[in-house]
Parts: sequence; structure tokens; C-alpha cells
Amino acid sequence: MSISFRLGAAALMALLVLSAAWAHDFTLGSLTIDHPWARETASMARAGGAFMTIENKGGTPDKLLRARSPVAARTEVHTVIRDGDVMRMREVPAIELAPNSKVELKPGGYHVMLMELKAPLKAGDKFPLTLTFEKAGEITVDIVVEKLSGPQTDHGKMKH
Repeated sequence: MSISFRLGAAALMALLVLSAAWAHDFTLGSLTIDHPWARETASMARAGGAFMTIENKGGTPDKLLRARSPVAARTEVHTVIRDGDVMRMREVPAIELAPNSKVELKPGGYHVMLMELKAPLKAGDKFPLTLTFEKAGEITVDIVVEKLSGPQTDHGKMKH
């Protein structure tokens, strides 16, 4: 084998390993939780958010009821609603997961609110988050903390 062939094969293997490390998803019955993540927080922040995409590949509806994590004293499932000219976060009793559908938990929409953080969330760290579903039960996923970048929600107008 030539040197260039070996180098190319090594580079391809490295890419495959890296893509597997970044592509983290979890399965519980007919539910798939894809790319669970959180934004890093400022050193004085007392709250943060966790985000992911949940896909219900089954023919039966389910609901995300609650979440918990050792990084926060409390967690709540939230959505963001417009109240006149102000965006407000509100706790919701559940997130409906219709059959054969996806729900994206993302900044500015549904998310898991991590309240009374025990320490700042730092880019590159991971922490466990246990999700409880009405029918599928519980699963613990690894949340990867990502660097704070890109356009941000205007938290100055958001009432907690």
C-alpha cells in the first residue's frame, strides 16, 4: 500500500470517529432523542436551558412530562409565548409527541429549564438529564454543553 493510500484511510477513520462522537442520540422504545445539548452559561447565571429533538417513530402518542438533572436544584419543561410585545417563558405540564412526528426543543421554543444551577455550564462539559415520558418511561441522556455563539434570544425582554 502506498503512503498516500494509508494517510487517506487514516483520515477517513478519524472523520468517522469524530462524527460518531458528535452525533449522539438515544432511543427509548419508539422515541429517539437526538443531539441533546445546552448552551454554556455566564459565571453568575442561575439558570440555563437544555435542547434536543425528540422523534416519536411509533403509532402511539406520548408526552414528555418532566426532566431532572444533578446540575440544577430544579428543572421545568418550558415554552416561550408572545404576550403583546414581550416574549415570556412558561412552564407546561407536558410536551405532546404525536405519532410519527418530531418536536424540536430549541432556544425560543420548547426547552428544559435548568434552575438554580449548582455551577456554571462550561463548553465541552457533559451532564446527565433524565427525561420522563408518559408511556415510554424514563431515559437518561448526556447533555453536551456547547459554546455560546450565534444570534441570541433577547433575554432582556423575557420575563422568568
